[in-house]
Amino acid sequence: MNLIRPFRGLRPRPEHAAEVVAPPYDVLDTREARERAAGRPWSFLHISKPEIDLPEGTDPYDPAVYRKGAENLQRMIEEGILMREERPCYYVYRLQMGEHVQTGLVAVASVADYERNRIRRHEFTRPEKEDDRVRQIDALNAQTGPVFLTYRHRQEVDEIVAGVCKGEPLYDLTADDGVRHTFWVMADEMQQARITGLFDAMPCLYIADGHHRSAAAARVAAMRNGGQPPSGEHGWDYFLSVIFPDNQMKILDYNRVVKDLNGLSPEAFLSRVAEAFRVEPAAEAVRPARTGEFGMYLAGRWYRLTVHPDRVPADDPVGRLDVSVLADQLIEPVLGIADPRRDKRIDFVGGIRGLGELERRVDEGGWAVAFSLFPTRLEELMAVADAGEVMPPKSTWFEPKLADGLVSHVLDE
Repeated sequence: MNLIRPFRGLRPRPEHAAEVVAPPYDVLDTREARERAAGRPWSFLHISKPEIDLPEGTDPYDPAVYRKGAENLQRMIEEGILMREERPCYYVYRLQMGEHVQTGLVAVASVADYERNRIRRHEFTRPEKEDDRVRQIDALNAQTGPVFLTYRHRQEVDEIVAGVCKGEPLYDLTADDGVRHTFWVMADEMQQARITGLFDAMPCLYIADGHHRSAAAARVAAMRNGGQPPSGEHGWDYFLSVIFPDNQMKILDYNRVVKDLNGLSPEAFLSRVAEAFRVEPAAEAVRPARTGEFGMYLAGRWYRLTVHPDRVPADDPVGRLDVSVLADQLIEPVLGIADPRRDKRIDFVGGIRGLGELERRVDEGGWAVAFSLFPTRLEELMAVADAGEVMPPKSTWFEPKLADGLVSHVLDE
């Protein structure tokens, strides 16, 4: 069984692509999705967030939601908005956000290799979110949200991808958030065979984003194979992926805000923080420039925190992450938050929102203190995955985001 393979994509006809493309299902809540899809009958949000077409207040996990998504997908096929590729293809997908450009390969990846950890993960999944994706994939008989994968770059792959990009793109559009999405078909069978062979020679791939989608795909494959191992003969033995080289990836900071100071006064809190960090007042917002450095916004003032070196475990790929250092040396012992996955006193703010969002949350009174972090590096993520470990929640924020709707993987092959 190949690590990746081409597939017969279900995709918009070029003249409808701009009407179809939508943000990923998990970056909008129901209200935002309803507003974004208003007046846009072919928006992919009608498939990825189908509760927007049901009465307000509908539970997004209600069986009617999944049925509505399948109905909307079928309607878009019947109306000719979406079409099925006649033969298997790879696709090349380029994202451009400002000056940043990354170009990846769209393929389906092996469930069997996911299960034997050749496609490596670095996060735990939440059961309710995983169950949701299982129901969605099963109801649609398709995977509509790609898993975001990465690999240690190879020049030979770069050269083939660059050659495809010299041709006329199938789609070239700019989404509402200003991100440009350009999409090519790789239909040449010799190119396909070469790409397949190059990836087969790689020791592993890494999940950057999409742990719930990949886990759900594996569960659907197990259901449809009657509990037998994937044979590679069926569409459900693979999952939809976009695979980018590691040297093109962009990770932003993933910051934290906390509701209260765990009963401490600001003065007592600062004193406790100083046990593990050097604390320096700062004249402006602190965007950390290196690992081991943090910004802290408290009572209308920024501080620069630098962890004492003896507090960082050098030989622990998880413990030495900045997100772990902050949790282990401050958030748990000082603020009393031991389980950030479930504790409602902490929230996470993607770096795309800027440091001003941290100031706003604290200044408006809903939160007591905010922390800015240096972005987790991709080599740190890979080291954790290679060690078979998992990262703390909300360790990475990848930008730009993949769009939904450009291509889907039907499971009837």
